[in-house]
Amino acid sequence: MTADSIDAAASQVLDRCRQRGWRLATAESCTGGLIAGALTAIAGSSDVVEGGFVTYSNAAKTGLLGVPPALFAEVGAVSAEVARAMAEGALSHLPAADLAVSATGIAGPGGATQGKPVGLVHFGLARRGATVESHAEIFPGDRSAVRRAAVLRALALLLTAAT
Repeated sequence: MTADSIDAAASQVLDRCRQRGWRLATAESCTGGLIAGALTAIAGSSDVVEGGFVTYSNAAKTGLLGVPPALFAEVGAVSAEVARAMAEGALSHLPAADLAVSATGIAGPGGATQGKPVGLVHFGLARRGATVESHAEIFPGDRSAVRRAAVLRALALLLTAAT
């Protein structure tokens, strides 16, 4: 997986959203803004990208995106429920956005817990007027490989949603 493949995927997402007249939002934890960075690395992305949130801490997820604090105690930050709440929060806090993707996971090398290995990433996908989706993947490799793979998967989810 190369920077060229990330650029190509981001370009496809932007083109597809541009054709639909959609604007995008991101809500990121383990990817630390790399999804938004991949999208905005493409010239002309400002007509599609509305904005993004990097919410690394639980407090930021709650304060910036409105993720209910009780979710962290119930299911943990790395969960389908939190990923969905993050994507929903991005849409609600950026009203001009039509589609939002979120990522929360364990990029490693530490942080694994029982049932939540290094490489686990939960994604949320929210589209106005549609049911919020969640997807989970376990990516192999070191921290950089997990984060790159998560960016590509998030872009793939956006592309599918915009089809």
